[in-house]
Amino acid sequence: MALTAVLAVLASGCGVASRAQDAGDGSSSGSSGGNPTKGPAGPVPAGLDRFYEQRPDWERCGSNQQCATITVPLDYSKPAGETIELRARKVLARDRGGKIGTLFINPGGPGASGQEFAASAGFVLGAQLLRKFDVIGWDPRGVAQSTPVRCLDTAQLDKFIATDGSPDDDAEINELNEESKILANGCQQRSGELLPHVSTKDAARDIDVLRGIVGDSELYYLGMSYGTYLGATYAELFPKNVGRLVLDGAVDPSKTSKQNNIAQAKGFDTALDAFAEDCAQRSCRLGSSKEEVLAKVDKLINDSDATPLPGDGKRQVTQALVVLGVIYPLYVKDFWPRLEDAVLDGLAGNGARLLALADEYTDREPSGYASNSNEAIYAVNCLDRPDITSIAQAKAEEPEYKAESPRFGSFLLWGSLACANWPAKAKDKPHPIKAAGAKPIVVVGTTRDPATPYEWAVGLASQLDSGVLITRDGDGHTGYKAGNACVDNAVESYLLQGTAPTADIKC
Repeated sequence: MALTAVLAVLASGCGVASRAQDAGDGSSSGSSGGNPTKGPAGPVPAGLDRFYEQRPDWERCGSNQQCATITVPLDYSKPAGETIELRARKVLARDRGGKIGTLFINPGGPGASGQEFAASAGFVLGAQLLRKFDVIGWDPRGVAQSTPVRCLDTAQLDKFIATDGSPDDDAEINELNEESKILANGCQQRSGELLPHVSTKDAARDIDVLRGIVGDSELYYLGMSYGTYLGATYAELFPKNVGRLVLDGAVDPSKTSKQNNIAQAKGFDTALDAFAEDCAQRSCRLGSSKEEVLAKVDKLINDSDATPLPGDGKRQVTQALVVLGVIYPLYVKDFWPRLEDAVLDGLAGNGARLLALADEYTDREPSGYASNSNEAIYAVNCLDRPDITSIAQAKAEEPEYKAESPRFGSFLLWGSLACANWPAKAKDKPHPIKAAGAKPIVVVGTTRDPATPYEWAVGLASQLDSGVLITRDGDGHTGYKAGNACVDNAVESYLLQGTAPTADIKC
């Protein structure tokens, strides 16, 4: 199965925002709507002056939007060496005279496009934030329009994603291992020079270059899902540069890959339970009790292992694709009726709806994949922390995974197999992030979040020396702009006024 971490859903309350076109009305080119960039503020790390002092050419790329290309070192230990490019999009503050500064936003992944997130700022941010901040989203190194990781063509990626993600015997294990090797070898052949330099620490250093370029002495930042790990890593590296950081749908940096995988599998179980209970209470067509609804979902998953479903006339819907189609709607409660329809169709022998959901999750369009997110997610995750190193280790750990989550455990375990074959070895290891000396950092957690379990937010908030936790009691992935005014008001008051909650908040 292709995704072992979350590909961010833009949880605007009405689903995934559509891509904005690089056209339409816009302000004149030039930083901050025609005003010159102030230049780097605060200390510049040794040898990086030319990067912090660059003046990007911000050109119109949409209504009230500007885009630019920024240069950063390939390897921060060799700042005079090779460089790569970051592509960024700025949404100009509507109140030019009363602008507070720049709010950097990241939707997660790793592998999701920050440019697309910024283009959808009107859906994902409150009106006051749009008035008072220039909003910048960028494609992190290795992603999309920044210097990208490239590994497979469409046919190869289709096969990899559809390969059995919970192998039942050695033949299926060997098939998954071969597909994982093809992915790893493809990345090495097409992006070998880049692969060792797409870690979260590298991406966090890029953020500080961006902060310096816009002339802000402190970083204002809203990160979601994996973007919380990126933000926390920034705070660890640059605690004195932390201004106002919101980390929503938090990742716990102290957890091992095994702990994360098991927790995420259980998180999907929790979310599916919530869906099944809701479905039964409103007399849905899958059953009159939670247990009956779950039994039908399980039957669909189990039956598709032996007998894939017909899909779009070209592709079959294998068990791996069925699981993706089940997981994806759990991210946004408004998608739950789509899950009900897809499961019903699947049980009737039609996998088209399930395939459509899986394709949305993996950014698959009729002509191919719209982004490189399925490749970038491995490039970053395999580099960030040690994972399973062999088939033997996976076999030894599988009983524990199955005990914790009989439904999803094996998928999360075997989804990590590509890291056992990865050509760039992990550089970091799990550890608590304290960010000593940083100003207050707000962490948001949702009690039934399917992808970033609530316990991760509790863990991160407790690790950070200045962490404060906002809890949303609810469903879906992430908490801000998810229909809870208590969360929205607390987040926006902090970003606008700089005053963090004095104690943890439950909403």
